[in-house]
Amino acid sequence: MPVLPAPGRTARLGAALLTAAALYAGSARPAAADEPGWTAEPAAGSAPRPGGARPYFYLAGAPGAVLEDRLSLTNATDRERTVTLRGADAHHTADGAFAVRPAAAPTGAGAWIGFGSGATVTIPPRTRAVVPFTVTVPPASPPGDHPAAVVATEAGREAGVRVHLRVSGPTLAALTVEDVSVRGRGAAAEVAYTLVNRGNVALAPQLAIDAEGAFGDLPGRSARPLPLELLPGQRVALSEPWPGAPALDRVRLTLTVTAPGGAEATAEASAWFVPWRAAGWTGAGLLLLGGTGAAAPALVRGRRARAEQPQGGAPGAPPEQGDPTPAPDHELTGAPR
Repeated sequence: MPVLPAPGRTARLGAALLTAAALYAGSARPAAADEPGWTAEPAAGSAPRPGGARPYFYLAGAPGAVLEDRLSLTNATDRERTVTLRGADAHHTADGAFAVRPAAAPTGAGAWIGFGSGATVTIPPRTRAVVPFTVTVPPASPPGDHPAAVVATEAGREAGVRVHLRVSGPTLAALTVEDVSVRGRGAAAEVAYTLVNRGNVALAPQLAIDAEGAFGDLPGRSARPLPLELLPGQRVALSEPWPGAPALDRVRLTLTVTAPGGAEATAEASAWFVPWRAAGWTGAGLLLLGGTGAAAPALVRGRRARAEQPQGGAPGAPPEQGDPTPAPDHELTGAPR
């Protein structure tokens, strides 16, 4: 007959299964402490925008104007959050990424941002708070783009939202290309260069590379956008892979950079492409061959001189009278007697 489990054994088995299920469920969900818990983003405007929510703030006004906008803070957790808000200067890093200056007092457009009495906001659980702020443009502000950001801080975590601020007035889109060079050889070849924004507006540059060798045109790069935004006054060093680099040629490169607003700049550079390892072996072989060719006539002349030299004296000199024994061969070398 079948054996049924005892009641105590069944209870223990059920408890073990429940414990395993609980552990599995806990491991399948990320820990609450690892979740960000809250977000900061531009509040939705009254007019619908293509593509949904705004990715950043865009504000424009004349010197002396006071501009307004709103920040949305969403608390997705089950506990209250207290968030501190501030304005900050912004910039681009060396690789073109948008970044925020440290929490020190801002000296640029970040100092124009104010929250009034709303610089510290307490957000209840599962709640979204909309916080207004202002941007007061100083009367003597130069026209053009001024990068800034709104930064929200809570318990050591920061979230920044970009503020694209343009002061009205004459704008200038201008840039230069500098320090063009070629690095590497073969498939590892790349073109290095530096872009400088000489104007007062942010630029979205495009780059084209033309290459001409001693034997004709070479593969370059058609015009396409670079994955960065160039802020006014910014200088950034970049490089582009160049898989079309030749193995043996003298190349002239022409870099052309353009940006909306009429900005355009060109720069040129020349480079030799030589397979140095093969050239080294070839040069060594030529040196060895040249050395052998130079030594051969001397060797032949030496052998001919010894063949024509009479025994017992210097070349062409008769032996001394009364000395029947010729001088030993070692005297020809200048050795002492």
